[in-house]
Amino acid sequence: MEQDKEVGKIFNDSIHGHIELHPLLVKIIDTPQFQRLRNIKQLGGAYFVFPGASHNRFEHSIGVAHLAGELVKSLKSEQPELKLDERDILCVQIAGLCHDLGHGPFSHLFDMMFIPAASTGTEGKKWKHEDASLEMFDHLVKVNQLEDDMRNCKLKPEEDLDFIKELILGEPLGDASDSSSSQWPYKGRKKEKSFLYEIVANKQNGIDVDKMDYFARDCHHLGMQNNFDHRRFFMFARVCEYENQRHICSRDKEVGNLYDMFHTRNLLHRRAYQHKVNKNIEIMIKDALLKADPYIEIQGSKKKFHLREAIHDMEAYTKLTDQVLEKIINPDLHQKEMEPANEILQRIFSRDLYKFLGKAKKRDEQPGEQMGAKIEQAILDSLKKELSEKKDPEKKDNFEVVVVTFDYGMKGEDPINKTYFYSKSDREKAFPLSRAEVSKLLPECFYEQIIMVYWKTNEGVEAATNRYKTWCRNNGFEHTAD
Repeated sequence: MEQDKEVGKIFNDSIHGHIELHPLLVKIIDTPQFQRLRNIKQLGGAYFVFPGASHNRFEHSIGVAHLAGELVKSLKSEQPELKLDERDILCVQIAGLCHDLGHGPFSHLFDMMFIPAASTGTEGKKWKHEDASLEMFDHLVKVNQLEDDMRNCKLKPEEDLDFIKELILGEPLGDASDSSSSQWPYKGRKKEKSFLYEIVANKQNGIDVDKMDYFARDCHHLGMQNNFDHRRFFMFARVCEYENQRHICSRDKEVGNLYDMFHTRNLLHRRAYQHKVNKNIEIMIKDALLKADPYIEIQGSKKKFHLREAIHDMEAYTKLTDQVLEKIINPDLHQKEMEPANEILQRIFSRDLYKFLGKAKKRDEQPGEQMGAKIEQAILDSLKKELSEKKDPEKKDNFEVVVVTFDYGMKGEDPINKTYFYSKSDREKAFPLSRAEVSKLLPECFYEQIIMVYWKTNEGVEAATNRYKTWCRNNGFEHTAD
């Protein structure tokens, strides 16, 4: 339900209740480039596993814009000395609103599974949805002629467009990230406002409003408990200086609430995002897209593009959403050629999924071995070689080996080590907290990888399972069927 107001529009959000958005944000929302997010599932294939996980990137993006505004407004109110103005607030809100514009069909399935498998060169394998978010944002502003609207709202496009993109990326644009450490690499705002770059995409420690929204939203739709309270975080957030740079800091007593945040992230990955059936269905959708790719054409700005090519043309990419499955199920052209892709989708709908052979976890580390070490490519190659049908070359790719990673978002590091706090007695001085000051009950390891193995046909399952179990025994891995 939406209601017009003089200053903008009121949205009734399922997570945050009634929220008010600036008229410029509403203009962005009412563009085809943003509206496409209505048809991109937030959790990819999870809707086929969790019936409530039907939410889309559209409502998540609106939620992030709201939280971004709430946090920066709170800082402005509590600390006038920061000299935050309406331009800063609006730019942060726009960045929150537009941070996911670049997601493709079924969200991370597209950029983390389909594009790497479909690409032959290194460029596609390095492509991330954040890259497309920046390109789509530029495209949105240009084709909808929003620069004049931005100026009418007291923004300066020549400065603020770069600032918004830096906020979305969470790091400097282009070659600026390679600048000397003695120079401030960002274009949008000077170093005095460095803390603004920690609100939407926080590369410092991962504590940002993007996570705060999707934790609350995903838990709600998955029927899980969210133990992190972002409202409490906002109340205790302050900007303090540490080592000559301003950061968003928390009260020292709030460290437990922050660990709850990362614990929630870990649970969501274990129970939903990396769920064995969810991963199975995403592999099947990826395979269907790969088989359909040569026969689907999307009209772009000057020519037609296949699925894997649409990332290079924003007009074509605007038309690419989860509805691509309809093009496979009911093709206008190439009906016979699309049958293999359609058969995979029909297997999903009839629950004839790939066979899950099991998951393999490395046995306890040996003396001198790093805890939570990354599984090396050579190990994966040896497993794939073991699973290959040596007697039947046509079946050599009849399996999928997937490595899933569980961490606190900082690749094996404790994110609290890069988080700064202040005390009740001195609200201006920032400091880190050591493990001894926090708790003796903290995890010893913040990184774990598990191998999941799937068999794509109903034939040869037993033999493949035996080969997989033999490999586990010979390579120091523990096998579990669940």
